[in-house]
Amino acid sequence: MAQTNNTNHKLTNLELSIQISLSGLSFCVLDRSTTTILNLHSISFKIKKSPTDLLDALKHLFNTETVLQQTFKTITVIHVNDWSTLVPKPLFKEESLADYLKFNTKILKTDFITFDEITQNDSVNVYVPFTNVNNYIFDQFGTFTYKHFSTILIEQLLTFEKHNNTSKVYVNISEFNFEIIAFNNGELLLYNTFEHQTKEDFIYYLLFTLEQLQLNPETIEVVFLGDINEDDTLYQIAYKYIRHVSFGNRMDTFTFNTQPKSNYSNFTLLKSL
Repeated sequence: MAQTNNTNHKLTNLELSIQISLSGLSFCVLDRSTTTILNLHSISFKIKKSPTDLLDALKHLFNTETVLQQTFKTITVIHVNDWSTLVPKPLFKEESLADYLKFNTKILKTDFITFDEITQNDSVNVYVPFTNVNNYIFDQFGTFTYKHFSTILIEQLLTFEKHNNTSKVYVNISEFNFEIIAFNNGELLLYNTFEHQTKEDFIYYLLFTLEQLQLNPETIEVVFLGDINEDDTLYQIAYKYIRHVSFGNRMDTFTFNTQPKSNYSNFTLLKSL
């Protein structure tokens, strides 16, 4: 997690969390004094945007949503992209950030690279944030923190699984991508992200991952998070090939002015608070 700061001190109970991706934006506003989510809103783009167009969409959001024109006690920006990799903490060197990413991500010499520490399993998440977004948020609000969305996802699921003595696989679904997070005896086995255009893409990557991890589709428990329900073709094809499929639960205690789609949707956005 990285933090920018200035000398502003905000006397308010409102906290803003905003999630940024090339395929959409989402945000929520929490009144910490009452633990009430006052606003929860998502925008999906029909096609993926460039980072420049993403910033234009974010500016439009702040210019048109009056709820975002308030003063906030804290602001968290969540960067959603596949420009990240996990490094064991004992092998991590801050001066080698580009070296960790270059094997699985196309990076430029001008890219700003940062990292989040994941204390639960002594690892470091190295990633490229949307720097133009960070600059804009700082110009508008000053102090804020930011994380990669996979940091939040892994941290929360490690907490859920820490006392589990079996294997389990979580699948986090969004419109164009999905993440597979596998655990055994409470420890992280694998985190990876995949693009999908068809249900066949999805089930191929999922079954291939289970095979590589030597996890039996007849016995492994697969838990879905994110933008999916029983009517979704991704769920239906998973149900066809995997015996034990279910939906997760954020396990939050917020009161909502507007209820989320499900108790497993908006996982990283709401768990960032």
